[in-house]
Amino acid sequence: MKGLNVQQSMSRRANCWDNACAESFFASLKKQEVYLTTYTTVLQARSCIFEYIEIFYNSYRPHSFVGGLSPNQYESDIAS
Repeated sequence: MKGLNVQQSMSRRANCWDNACAESFFASLKKQEVYLTTYTTVLQARSCIFEYIEIFYNSYRPHSFVGGLSPNQYESDIAS
């Protein structure tokens, strides 16, 4: 990143709360998919991780922040 003059940061300096949502998401992804699966190819890993996010995480997995609904259910409820 230094060679491209890019600063690596996902939050303000000394403020751990800026990145809490991203940290929570990646923790769930690792515990519920990555650590439980042995991928034989990069294509398989991409496919499985995409399916976890788009099919399970967004459509079925309950999220406490939105009252135990999945993100898709929450958005659907707000739209109606």
